[in-house]
Amino acid sequence: MTVSTVRRRTVVRRDAGLYAYERTLARSGFAPVAGADEAGRGACAGPLVVAAAILPTGRRGEVPGLADSKLLVPAVREQVYDEVVARAQAWSVVVVEPGDVDRVGLHRCNIEAMRRALARLDIAPNYVLTDGFPVTGLGVPGLAMWKGDQVAACIAAASVIAKVTRDRIMCELHEKWPEYGFDAHKGYSTPEHQQALDRHGPTPVHRRSYANVSRVVSVDDDGPRGERET
Repeated sequence: MTVSTVRRRTVVRRDAGLYAYERTLARSGFAPVAGADEAGRGACAGPLVVAAAILPTGRRGEVPGLADSKLLVPAVREQVYDEVVARAQAWSVVVVEPGDVDRVGLHRCNIEAMRRALARLDIAPNYVLTDGFPVTGLGVPGLAMWKGDQVAACIAAASVIAKVTRDRIMCELHEKWPEYGFDAHKGYSTPEHQQALDRHGPTPVHRRSYANVSRVVSVDDDGPRGERET
């Protein structure tokens, strides 16, 4: 008699809760599960920041208030950040400078930074969940998830780490270039930011490969307006 073994397909409902994916993967023998996400992809100034995180299984890994970082007000996001870094089994951050985004390209920088962030984790994951984009060459299985920061806890944790880290960097850049309002819009293309760009020209932390920045670059003997010495 021939016995054939068929592995049952595991289905996780998207409305099953933020921790359902990790718990299902853990029951299937894939723990620990890492999540990766980025902040600043759409900004025209400042760095791209990518984070990775592994949360403990069970209730120890449940972070109060955890959600997609974009859905949290800044004060709550800071509180959730503290909880994530305190509870995480491992976490890491990679900061990609604006010049690298211009030179290499946004998407390539994004994928490579996810690889680097995952490689820097103190604990090697057995499965990886990423927000939006598949990341190959990790040596372990993975899944790219649409709006993953809203449906998988480890991705949401990574999104909070990335967002808070980047916001703090942008507030530091505001101290150097207060006329651009980096502390308010965090480098995204708001009307106020564009007005400052039109008035002062780009700073060294603006991404010149972005159309709204490149069209206001004005070069003369002294260089771009935003880079002249004062």
